[in-house]
Amino acid sequence: MGAATRYLTWTGTGLAALGATTAAYNLATLRTLPRGVAGVIEPVTVCVPARDEAERLPALIGDLRAQTGVPRLNVLILDDASTDGTYDVALAAIAGDERFTVLRSAANPAPGWTGKAAACARLAARTDAAALVFIDADVRLAPHAIAAAVTELRRREAGLVSVWPMQEAGSTTEYLVQPLLAWSWASTLPVGPANHSLRPSTAVACGQFLAVDVEAYRAAGGHGAVAASATEDLDLARAVRRAGHRTALVTAGQAASTRMYTGTTELTDGYTRWLWSAFGGRRDTGAAIGILAALAYWIPPLAALCGRGRTRRAGILGYLAAITSRLTARTIETRRRPTSSDLISALAHPVAVANYLTLWTRSHHRHRTGRLRWKQRPLITPDDPVARRA
Repeated sequence: MGAATRYLTWTGTGLAALGATTAAYNLATLRTLPRGVAGVIEPVTVCVPARDEAERLPALIGDLRAQTGVPRLNVLILDDASTDGTYDVALAAIAGDERFTVLRSAANPAPGWTGKAAACARLAARTDAAALVFIDADVRLAPHAIAAAVTELRRREAGLVSVWPMQEAGSTTEYLVQPLLAWSWASTLPVGPANHSLRPSTAVACGQFLAVDVEAYRAAGGHGAVAASATEDLDLARAVRRAGHRTALVTAGQAASTRMYTGTTELTDGYTRWLWSAFGGRRDTGAAIGILAALAYWIPPLAALCGRGRTRRAGILGYLAAITSRLTARTIETRRRPTSSDLISALAHPVAVANYLTLWTRSHHRHRTGRLRWKQRPLITPDDPVARRA
């Protein structure tokens, strides 16, 4: 039993150390949106799908009105059957700015479509600009953000550039869970080589802020190709790669930020909505990942607390490696030194991993039973073809 415990502890410590090393590599090599850009002369259309976003949308509209370096900017906003006055709030925030158009839809998405994919497809069909930027309503932008994103898209000659916004938090659960988003790829994937690959499996994307070349978007089938996806952003990036165009991930740094979910209830419902689709929607793959996560991020801390001698020392090393990987991932995302809140949440990393696995299990259960909903809309049902493949 003692030998088995030592073996598990050292194995977990090795995995945690590998994650910390990968995060350190990404910190040293991953690009952040440049602050100083010459500007973009081509037409750019920003697409904003908005359902029940009356509270958050005006701040984004204000940020978009203040954008610099994009003289041919147009903004399309779709009020997607909102029930909270989003349309009227949007018109008031625009204040007659002729660059903005607000569309209104009272219909639910067609069968086989998620609400966001349908809204994005409708917005993209309304423009002939060469570059599209998809922005979620809860994102906040610095004045140079849109110009910098399109500049990065053209500099890389890519079909899609995903700009990773800084994820903000306001509750204990958010501080615990939200940093896992960036940590999940920062500690497992060398992003530099992945950005130069056409392999769909190495694509990383965040639909909160996407810059897309229109020709690549259409060649990939647009949002119609990912109509039923619970993670349409990631699947869109994969579709663009399958169409022969590269995609890239960059961090926004101070150019963009978002508070993705507000409070424990919204965070739980939000992750439940899409987490079942992680790892291709396969429960066996997800379970295997969960076992590896437990081995790397539960066993070493337990050994540090309960072990003796070399086993305890190995556990301490593994726990420190986990903390390091999480803090490094947070630094990649924010491009600043970790705060005391970042440190506290990193110390609770084993609890965060447990929370993630609980949410993943909950998401799969609700997916199997057809109980997934988001913003008063049902999502994937058990007889959906996507559900059957999962």
